[in-house]
Amino acid sequence: MSTLDDCRIIALPRHRHENGSLTEVENISGMPFAVKRVFYLYDVPGDSERGGHSHHKAQEFIISASGAFDVVLDDGHNRRTFTLNRPYQALYIPCGIWRELNNFSSGSVCLVLTSELYDEADYVRDYSEFKRIKQ
Repeated sequence: MSTLDDCRIIALPRHRHENGSLTEVENISGMPFAVKRVFYLYDVPGDSERGGHSHHKAQEFIISASGAFDVVLDDGHNRRTFTLNRPYQALYIPCGIWRELNNFSSGSVCLVLTSELYDEADYVRDYSEFKRIKQ
């Protein structure tokens, strides 16, 4: 069973040049999974919330490719908020952790890399069910 202690910010390779910076998301040291799916959220109104689910199997890296937003994580016992606002940092979330994304700044882009292809059966979308599973 995953806990908040398993969640962490991971520094991504950052290559600075006078004409701009580049961050790669392949061959990340300590990456615990092979990426099978990539998607991104954008045009999210600042007062909206995304997420509101957990996964049975999928692990994720969440990156603020642009702007800033908060990721509230919950392991069924404790909650912790991570503010993502640097494109060279990724938040690692193992399976079995509830996540909510909120406080999106204008123009923010949330990039998500996952260990699994999309499968609706992998989602736990009811918080009461999540709490029951975590017991």
